[in-house]
Amino acid sequence: MIRERKTTNILLLIIVIPLVFYLLKTLSFIFVPLVSSMFIALLFLPLMRWLKKRKVNKGLSIALVIVIIAAILKISGELIQLSSKELLSTDNAFFEKARVKLADLVVSLEQFFGVEFIQGENELSSLVNRDTVSKGFAPTLGFVTNTISRTLTMIFFAVLLLAGSVDFQKFLNTTILKQQFASVKTFIKIENDLLKFIKVKFMVSLLTGIFTGLACLAFGVSFPIFWGLFAFLINFVQMIGSIVTVVLLAVFAFVEIDQTSVLLFFILTTTGVQAVFGGVLEPIFMGKSFSLNIVTVLVMLMLWGYIWGIPGLIMSIPITVFLKILLDKFPNTRIISNLMSGNQKDS
Repeated sequence: MIRERKTTNILLLIIVIPLVFYLLKTLSFIFVPLVSSMFIALLFLPLMRWLKKRKVNKGLSIALVIVIIAAILKISGELIQLSSKELLSTDNAFFEKARVKLADLVVSLEQFFGVEFIQGENELSSLVNRDTVSKGFAPTLGFVTNTISRTLTMIFFAVLLLAGSVDFQKFLNTTILKQQFASVKTFIKIENDLLKFIKVKFMVSLLTGIFTGLACLAFGVSFPIFWGLFAFLINFVQMIGSIVTVVLLAVFAFVEIDQTSVLLFFILTTTGVQAVFGGVLEPIFMGKSFSLNIVTVLVMLMLWGYIWGIPGLIMSIPITVFLKILLDKFPNTRIISNLMSGNQKDS
């Protein structure tokens, strides 16, 4: 009887899990802002508690949080606008230089491999020009519009969470943990760990963006504000973000920097920035409280990237940390938590 029940539970899990992921993907327009708002609410919970201790009215506290979020969005908008002006101010001389450099590179590769990659110089010219780059901004406009819509929805959900309309601790108590003491303890653990993760990730990403922009400025690479902002944003994507930044900057610098030694030193500098902040300082600040092995990180990046796209890539690690904490609370699933962190010992 017990064996039959266990088999039934396994079969139900096989059916339910794919269904859950299908619903998460289909209803991403709801779940992405909702999950994002939970992480934003966690950031402002300490401020809300501090204001509550000072006996500040909840309405005023919520209004203060909205003002802070609006100020952050305003500053972000100004930075995006400034970097956009940098890109749009580019003259045709840059694209002509890029065309010549890429043509030389293609010729070298063709001579090395003995294969003609591009049929004629006109095809290369059509790929590298201002009009082509301008047309590339058309899909970006749709992405920005979609992002703004999701951001507003996310802020709305965050305000509801901070106002106490949704009690996450009570949700844990009634659905998963079933014990009030365990739910309180787990909620505190989740809040502390995720808050620490978000704060550390934000500061590391900010420093990465600042030093990337300064490196571009020091080596005379165009658009330092854009590259700094780009490095800051994409650094939220664990592991992949650092690689993308270094590769794109190396390709871009190849066009602008003529001396090979200077180009190599620039690439080493940007790689060093990513290594120091992402590979050294971030693990030190994070500590071992929610260490995840590389396999877990890659699997979760692919999974949540497939389900929710770019937002999924950004939120994959916080979601994984949340799941790991929950799995660690039950003896039957603790082994999975240990495998996710590369720790084979029982807790």
